[in-house]
Amino acid sequence: MSGLIKRSVTIAGHRTSVSLEPVFWDALVAAADADGRSVNAIVAEIDEARTTNLSSAIRVWLFERISPQAK
Repeated sequence: MSGLIKRSVTIAGHRTSVSLEPVFWDALVAAADADGRSVNAIVAEIDEARTTNLSSAIRVWLFERISPQAK
């Protein structure tokens, strides 16, 4: 896994940056495509439910999406 990539996303009408490893950005884009939603829409949903920092919450959401044991 290589270093972090910082990208801007829009949540509730404001821009914020999120730092994730490339594999997580790829998985997030794939999830958005599979769900027919935007990355911003998914990140906004994750943001509303999170109890930790946003980058960690995205990683956990992606893990739970692919791991039947995590549910």
